[in-house]
Amino acid sequence: MTALDIQHVDGAAGDEQLEAWRYVHNTIIPAHVLSLADVRERAARNHLELAYADGELIGNSTVRPPAGADATAMVAARVLAAHRGRGHGGHLYERALLKARELGARVIETCVLESNEDGLRFAERHGFVQTDRYQLDGDPTWWIDLRLAG
Repeated sequence: MTALDIQHVDGAAGDEQLEAWRYVHNTIIPAHVLSLADVRERAARNHLELAYADGELIGNSTVRPPAGADATAMVAARVLAAHRGRGHGGHLYERALLKARELGARVIETCVLESNEDGLRFAERHGFVQTDRYQLDGDPTWWIDLRLAG
């Protein structure tokens, strides 16, 4: 596997970094398109990263800090289709999981579009089990919430 260049994207990030993160998100999750303002707001409250291989954008990740009585954090690792199957998703996921644990998470969850078969297989291979399946009001898209077992 090619070594990844990982860049943290925070609330002070410039438009170029925010747009790169937005591009990956919107490409992989077309059912929930984010604006630049949406990403800027997410970057201020979540831990976001961009991943590059040989100078080319290949993916991103999100860690939503733990919340609630059970300290549940949400993690997501996204890799553009042309770069899958090379271990990059596993690397991003491991970084996200480590960050969630550093932030005090005791429970780890993720959310995947039902139509994202690669993402669902990835989550299940990494120990996640389905906890909910739902549609948002007026949206025909099915979403699947998963929780890390054990």
